[in-house]
Amino acid sequence: MNKTLIVITGPTAVGKTELCLDIAKELGIPIINADSRQIYRELKIGTAAPTEAQLRKVRHYFVGTLSLTDYYSASMYEEQVMQLLPELFQSSEYALLTGGSMMYIDAVCNGIDDIPTVDDHTRNTLKQRLANEGLEVLCEELRRLDPEHWEIVDKKNPRRVVHALEICLMTGRTYTSFRTNAHKERPFRIIKIGLNRERDVIYDRINQRVDQMMYDGLLDEARSLYHLRHLNALNTVGYKEMFTHLDGTWTLDEAIERLKGNTRRYARKQLTWFKRDPQMQWFSPDEKQSILYQITKQ
Repeated sequence: MNKTLIVITGPTAVGKTELCLDIAKELGIPIINADSRQIYRELKIGTAAPTEAQLRKVRHYFVGTLSLTDYYSASMYEEQVMQLLPELFQSSEYALLTGGSMMYIDAVCNGIDDIPTVDDHTRNTLKQRLANEGLEVLCEELRRLDPEHWEIVDKKNPRRVVHALEICLMTGRTYTSFRTNAHKERPFRIIKIGLNRERDVIYDRINQRVDQMMYDGLLDEARSLYHLRHLNALNTVGYKEMFTHLDGTWTLDEAIERLKGNTRRYARKQLTWFKRDPQMQWFSPDEKQSILYQITKQ
């Protein structure tokens, strides 16, 4: 029998966590987390990270393993998961990867371009330049060094602009030259399970999740991280809204409503991305037996 990587994904709050815990228990396998924010140990409430009880129930990889100040990327994630899978496949025919981070899932399933890891000196230099010179100046430099990528990059997204510029300056080559989009063959079978519900049900679940996060202490978590708000890992739904409240720009009620709205928008973006994948097989999270049959029938 072929070794099989089971990928279970879907929009935020659809119900991935409980289903995957059940499937992992039934198959006797651990869970590989594919949520790019749950990997940071400081982000527990705002990322709906697995609880201590859930972590005791099933072993998880890539949950709370990094600090916010650690550099990490989708290409590093791909490399580490690909190193882990042969070890997991020694004890089972199956491995289970789950989460909603589109780039992380794509990196493992299809591979990611071998873009060099940016060294600390270049990263710190560009970070300082962004603070001192502003995004517009760096955009103009990127236009000179890599006009092809400048044409397509989101020029209002400092992370995208700065990263492309880091690669140009560090390697002496264009960022475009590293982007081949070549599909990497994997030495195992991949089954992709997409989870979905009626849109109004997902929205209700999102609203309930945000309310629960607030009850659990999201505001206090954000307050403890406020001094680190410049870090890319905190440029994410949940923390951005709380920071804006802590700035005094929004009332707490306004921040909560914005958080709910932005999470709904993110869920729509996730669904749009995943629905483009013709290999994705769609189920309701309530169809556990059908999903298990789909996984094990071959």
